[in-house]
Amino acid sequence: MLSEVLLVSAPGKVILHGEHAVVHGKVALAMALNLRTFLRLQPHSNGKVCLNLPNIGVKRAWDVAGLQLQDTSFLEQGDATVPTAEQVEKLKEVAGITQDGAKPEGLAVLAFLYLYLSICRKQRALPSLDITVWSQLPTGAGLGSSAAYSACMAAALLTMCEEIPNPQKDGVSASRWAVEDLELINKWAFQGERMIHGNPSGVDNAVSTWGGALRFQQGKISSLERPLALKILLTNTKVPRSTKTLVASVRSRLLKFPEIMTPLLTSINAISLECERMLGEMAVAPAPEHYLVLEELIDMNQHHLNALGVGHASLDQLCRVTMAHGLHSKLTGAGGGGCGITLLRPDLEQPEVEATKQALNDCGFDCWETSIGAPGISVHSADFLDPSVRQALDGL
Repeated sequence: MLSEVLLVSAPGKVILHGEHAVVHGKVALAMALNLRTFLRLQPHSNGKVCLNLPNIGVKRAWDVAGLQLQDTSFLEQGDATVPTAEQVEKLKEVAGITQDGAKPEGLAVLAFLYLYLSICRKQRALPSLDITVWSQLPTGAGLGSSAAYSACMAAALLTMCEEIPNPQKDGVSASRWAVEDLELINKWAFQGERMIHGNPSGVDNAVSTWGGALRFQQGKISSLERPLALKILLTNTKVPRSTKTLVASVRSRLLKFPEIMTPLLTSINAISLECERMLGEMAVAPAPEHYLVLEELIDMNQHHLNALGVGHASLDQLCRVTMAHGLHSKLTGAGGGGCGITLLRPDLEQPEVEATKQALNDCGFDCWETSIGAPGISVHSADFLDPSVRQALDGL
């Protein structure tokens, strides 16, 4: 059992191309978003397990002795099976979660306890520890915040229990695990996602684990070769939407107008494939003309998504505002509000970027200047951690 403090982080995710079309068997490209979730694990010998989630106002503590006495044999087959409704109810009892179990706070606690008990139960005794998780990602915005949370939990607990080695090297700001260790982290992160979402696709936790860019089609997930990090603005319109409702509306439009909708989905697939080809070329030798192609693909896909019926006035406004500054945007994820991404070419002057951000903030939107194609789950040296992240984890 490791005794030192562990600091890990995982990225969020954006869909670059292929949202909605992916539901109908087409290719989607997902990229790791460099707004990250950070976790600090501090081993103790005080007989307590403490979970602190400052973003959502959760502070919980359990006696290790009490958890040790609980019958957790129902987790025996937890390695790769879907937890049954009965197991989830048992876990809620153990967690002391009442009727608010379906709220984000309750689900986050549930996922933690599930991973803690499942991963640590092979130890002679359950470990005492403090875990604090703080995130730069907004929750419920379709940016993979729960997957980043689950990946951080899985990586930290597996490392502490020495199921996987700690890859951290002296004098290095961030280190990554070997491929076989990442596979185990991803497997457990998926289990955490199941506790939160019930039946997730596996894309979000794969992006949080592997980072970079992933191609997703009909349940098959593969990494793109060494993609370039692309600078973007990520904008949250803060307009709430239901993914389920939007997916159903596309399906009903497809049934109503098959001759119109099928070519649209085929065309979106071609956009994803062309973008994948561009990213492949850019990984070898990026050139200014590549960015012009990426901008065209973004514009075409946004028009297609509007034709599918998943646009929104707030997203049209986002596209208009950025276009007035010579920039190109599209929705990312479910649409109907939610978030949009704007590509920032490398030759852009910073004052132009700042002016665009200000214009988006003036619309009442939240805006972040960040990048996609970020590294996946990483372990950090405290000395190199950004002071604002350190303060957030310290609760200052």
